[in-house]
Amino acid sequence: MALHLSWVFIFGILGNAVSFMVSLAPLPTFYQIYKKKTSEGFQSIPYVVSLFSAMLWIYYALIKKNAMFLITINTFCVFIQILYIVTYFYYGPKKEKIITVKLMLLFNVFGFGVIFASTFFLPNPSLRLLVLGYICMAFALAVFVAPLAIVRKVIKTKSVEYMPFTLSVFLTLGAIMWFFYGLMLKDINIAVPNILGFIFGILQMILYAVYRNHPKKTVEESDPKLQLSDHPMVVVDVAKLGSGVVETQGGEGNNGRDGAFNKV
Repeated sequence: MALHLSWVFIFGILGNAVSFMVSLAPLPTFYQIYKKKTSEGFQSIPYVVSLFSAMLWIYYALIKKNAMFLITINTFCVFIQILYIVTYFYYGPKKEKIITVKLMLLFNVFGFGVIFASTFFLPNPSLRLLVLGYICMAFALAVFVAPLAIVRKVIKTKSVEYMPFTLSVFLTLGAIMWFFYGLMLKDINIAVPNILGFIFGILQMILYAVYRNHPKKTVEESDPKLQLSDHPMVVVDVAKLGSGVVETQGGEGNNGRDGAFNKV
């Protein structure tokens, strides 16, 4: 029993450490926003979604009662995502501010409110935990699938410009730590999504190894059908859930994968 608890502690600490660094990944992006005094070219949805994800996992951990490491990292994530959103809102144009408010109302007020109201008052605590766990797992799986857009772009352009290797490594390490943390707790809602996160992390590193020295090729060159229109195409990379980042095609190069996941 003591050995089991020690492994839970070890993987919880390691998961917190890795996810902490991943959560700080967008800082260069927001330093750039601060220097330019404008958030033009960036979007707020990854940070809103990351905040929503952190709120869900805190709620789940409080109901579960023995997942303190989920509470610690996601509490930090709530703080840092709010900081990102406030910074974005302060420097964003009026149209983007309106969009950010709508997203916050949709995800963090209405979405979380519905989930809370539909689960908290369930008379059976076990059923409450089960339903909430499935909701968290489904959302985490959706977050881990999001990088497929980046994977597709890397294959199309044969360029890893929007997929930094270091971030892919940390996201993969985070998935490993949280998988074993969930496994030690015998909690499939924590463990299962991170299997998918690990697979996509390895895939991204393989693609990086294949295309890192390949001459850069634009999307238009690789597929004429993907030529840009007057309006920029926005690709959301929420993973990693982790602290999320949006890449505006044709925009700043470091905007593709600054943020990350969701902490689980």
